Parts: sequence; structure tokens; C-alpha cells
Amino acid sequence: MRVIFLGPPGAGKGTHAKMLAGNFHLAHLAAGDCLRRHIRGETKLGAKAKDIIAKGELVPDALVNEMMEEEIWRSRSMFRGFILDGYPRTIKQGEALDKYCKKEKFSINGAINFKATDGVIVERLGGRLACVQCGANFHLKNIQPKKDGVCDKCGGELKQRADDKPETVKHRLEVYHKESEPLIEYYKSKNMLTEVDGDLALNPLQEILTKIFESYKAK
Repeated sequence: MRVIFLGPPGAGKGTHAKMLAGNFHLAHLAAGDCLRRHIRGETKLGAKAKDIIAKGELVPDALVNEMMEEEIWRSRSMFRGFILDGYPRTIKQGEALDKYCKKEKFSINGAINFKATDGVIVERLGGRLACVQCGANFHLKNIQPKKDGVCDKCGGELKQRADDKPETVKHRLEVYHKESEPLIEYYKSKNMLTEVDGDLALNPLQEILTKIFESYKAK
């Protein structure tokens, strides 16, 4: 099973992808997490991406395509498929993914678009915390750590990401609406798109997504 998650930052793609990946034995390939891993590792790609991400801008397509193709390739021997979270983000990235799928002789089951309102997104991202050591995500309201300011997984310090500050979030949403929303029409034209309400609470939306994944599995 191979699925694409579309939608604005803060719509819940990452949280739901992690849950579904575990339940269906899929790789969760989150473009943002991969980029941040490169930044922490001080790789060449990380150095190029660091300043761009902090400003809420999109990393150039060529760099993201190369990184995600490598992630997909590495996952194939360990999982039954993958969920692409935050990739593709532009039409050019979508076209590059199509070419890669054709070259490697596999197909995408579907694309799920998380529709969420800007107000909900700003509120969610404003409370999000990330571990400075392992990158694990928490939330002041929805996913609280056992101890304030401390990561449950590695004991690292939890901080708000620079790209989750209100002024940056608003800019990220502007970038998303301009650069990424055309992907919705792109996958709709291919009869691959399913839309879900990203404003829903965690459990109701997870039930809906599980049914969608079961339908993909049955095909």
C-alpha cells in the first residue's frame, strides 16, 4: 500500500500517518522530518535547507525529490508500503514522483487531502513542541509529555520549532495556498483524491482514515 497525505501544515497529517503506519506496517516518510534529520546531521542538504525552512519557505524541488526517492528506496525492503507525508508539495514534485513510480514499476493507491481551517491550524501549531535531540513531537494540549519540557522518548529538551511561531505559521499557510493547493486538483484529475475533515478530533478522524486504508488494502 502506497498513500500520499496532502494538506496544510498542522492539519494532522503526521500524527495520523504515524498511527496508520504502525497499524498497517507501512513506512512513514515525512519530508519535514527527513529534512530536519539532515539539518541535525549537518549534511550538505541540511545546510542548504536550514535557512529556507526557518523562514517557512519551500525547499527546492530537486533537493526534495532526490531525498524522498532515496527514502522510498530504503523503505521497500522493510515495510509493506509507505505513507508520504508532506511530499509531494508542488506539481513539479508530483510529476517527479510519477516518473519515479513508473521507473520503479509501482503505483500510488491514493491521495488523501486533509482539509483544515487556518484558525485551527494556527492554534495547533502554536502549542506544538519538538525534542531538540530526537525530533519527537508533542503538544501542550493534545499530546502532552509526561514531564513538562522533557521528551518522553530520549529525555531531551522540548522547544517550539522556529517554523511554528505565529508569524511564520501564517507565512507557511500563504506559501501552502499558493504552491501546494494545485496538487489537490492534480490528484483529483487522476481520480486518486479522497478528502477528509482535518478539523476533526483525533479519534473520529483516525476511524475514518482506517476505513479508507482498509478499502485500499482490499483492492
